[in-house]
Amino acid sequence: MISCDFDVWIMISILPKASTFRALWFLLVIYQVQATYRLQERYAWNYIDYAFNDINHKVQAQITRNYIPENNLPVGIEVWNDKMFISVPRWKEGIPATLNYISLTDNNSKSPPLIPYPDWKSNELGNCNTGMNTVYRIKADECNRLWVLDTGTYGIGNTTQQLCPYSINVFNLRTNQRIRRFEIPAELIKEGTFIANTVIDVGKSCDDTFAYFSDELAYGMIVYSWAENRAWRFKHGYFFPDPLAGNFTIDGLTFNWDEEGVFGMSLSPRYVTGEKYLYFSPLASNREFAVSTNVLRNSSKVDDSYNDFIALENRAPNSHTTARVMDDYGVQLFNLIDQNAIGCWNSLLPYHPKYHCVVDRDDVGLIFPSDVKVDAHRNVWVMSDRMSNFLQAPEGLNYNEVNFRVYMAPMKALIQGTICDVGLEGSRSYHVNELFE
Repeated sequence: MISCDFDVWIMISILPKASTFRALWFLLVIYQVQATYRLQERYAWNYIDYAFNDINHKVQAQITRNYIPENNLPVGIEVWNDKMFISVPRWKEGIPATLNYISLTDNNSKSPPLIPYPDWKSNELGNCNTGMNTVYRIKADECNRLWVLDTGTYGIGNTTQQLCPYSINVFNLRTNQRIRRFEIPAELIKEGTFIANTVIDVGKSCDDTFAYFSDELAYGMIVYSWAENRAWRFKHGYFFPDPLAGNFTIDGLTFNWDEEGVFGMSLSPRYVTGEKYLYFSPLASNREFAVSTNVLRNSSKVDDSYNDFIALENRAPNSHTTARVMDDYGVQLFNLIDQNAIGCWNSLLPYHPKYHCVVDRDDVGLIFPSDVKVDAHRNVWVMSDRMSNFLQAPEGLNYNEVNFRVYMAPMKALIQGTICDVGLEGSRSYHVNELFE
């Protein structure tokens, strides 16, 4: 990727090519860019603790192995008003609650305990009617609803047990009440299905809402209609991993995730054509893809949509990504797990590596930036959790040091002076096909 400082890129190109001043100035600027972290740390945990009812509740949870601190790995975040939601999948025993939150107005600690959402009972393992088993990424919509996919699973990989059906759980954030639970039909769940990402598409009204779920290991996409209260499944070759992109190196660990298919997704603003575009990519891939939501919303297109999907350019090498988000101005942020970094792309520009850049990199604090979100005030939130060390390192994590962090920066400050900051105050009335040139 090019230097993220757009002003630097322009200025260097116009300075005299043989100038000693040019060279010295360039080195100074590069040093300043590398030494400046735009994301600011808000929270940091050595290990995850919970807001137990009292000390007896916590001790009992530890005795019964319902709470084992070193087995808890936070993976997903979402921000709504004064709450930050944090998900902890039940990959191992000892995770007392999979869906939690912290208060953003409580400044008593940088390592606050997680509060089960909406309560302890709703996080009961194996309760297929009112409980939740394993939650990954969550999404709040503009209708004040929190969308939560419960995979119904316990364990990971070869240890996975399917305790309950996959279910979509929707909460009213103003009342903290579950207002809908939809079990995904068994015929839409395939052998190996692993769904860990959710995008919510609100149309002309709150009833005109669709949810998109990427099936990473069974290579499909499930679409759910709120109005119809039913779901359907798309399949496509673009959901599969790239056999040449299965090697990963993160924090000195080299390993293979060659079976990881469609994962990260982001939704565009509505274009003048009246449609939105869903951007996505497999985890074991450096290429981006897109499809109009007009296609996904139409269940009759399930078996007749191959040519509606669009292959965009490759990102730069070693640019595997699991999480991305696009704001209302069309700026996409995406994690770069190989690079301990966050990248950006402004969709006013063609999708090409020369229009991508890194807005922040931290080889300590951003080891595996697992989730990226933008809140209603256009603040960017990033969680890092050292997931690759947790899953791949023989020694696991060192709980005497900080392992999990949440960062925040206003979008404007994060991209200011970069190529992603181009033309944001201009018109978005271009024809959508210009995106894919």
